[in-house]
Amino acid sequence: MSFQSEHRRLYVAGTDTGVGKTGVCLLLMHHFLAQGHNPFYLKPFQTGVQSPRDPDGDAAFVYRHVEHLQANDPSESSPYCFPQAKAPLFAARNAGMSIDLHRIEAIVEEKSRTYSPVIMEGAGGLLVPVTEDMLGVDLIFCLQAETILVARAGIGTINHTLLSIEALTCRGLKPSGIVFVDRSPEGMPRDLVEENVQAVEAFSGIRVCGVIDRIADFSRIHPRHLPVFDQLLHAGRGLSL
Repeated sequence: MSFQSEHRRLYVAGTDTGVGKTGVCLLLMHHFLAQGHNPFYLKPFQTGVQSPRDPDGDAAFVYRHVEHLQANDPSESSPYCFPQAKAPLFAARNAGMSIDLHRIEAIVEEKSRTYSPVIMEGAGGLLVPVTEDMLGVDLIFCLQAETILVARAGIGTINHTLLSIEALTCRGLKPSGIVFVDRSPEGMPRDLVEENVQAVEAFSGIRVCGVIDRIADFSRIHPRHLPVFDQLLHAGRGLSL
């Protein structure tokens, strides 16, 4: 499903936890800023940290590595923050709280009036429970966002990626593109990565727009990482601004 609106909403979803969603969101921020746009980063649910200012938190990480955000409060980008590193439903329950999805929708609506695109980062994988009757994937439809799917580059990614695409497409959602992330210090064998790309594209019909290799220092983003997003933005009809 492609949503047409003046202000874009991009939802960065992952095939699992720890696949590199936050790094991709940071690179997207740099990409759009370099293009003269005014992007906003939003992590609706952050678990495993004490507060949005926790240096281990995703919002704090992004704010630390985007120059014009460094003096700002990351709380603006992290409306729900829970100490337990669990699915949002259970992390909220353990904290004696509940998640109000109408609040998230209102925040996205408000930010969409000022910023474009609003870059949202999901929590964990697509089928992580957010409330008692809603999974992470359901939030994408509610927020009328276009999906960028982030997956590992190495072994196991064919299965995880195809299952994630199936979870999206059976709900009428089609990823605008897929990004592989290779976080291994030594780098995955290139033939393995190429085979993974071939298999995912052949069985899903969705383009893998590129592979982002390990970034040792996020304070110095190498220009070679950004062309992936030029391909991604042209792969999905609704992603060009």
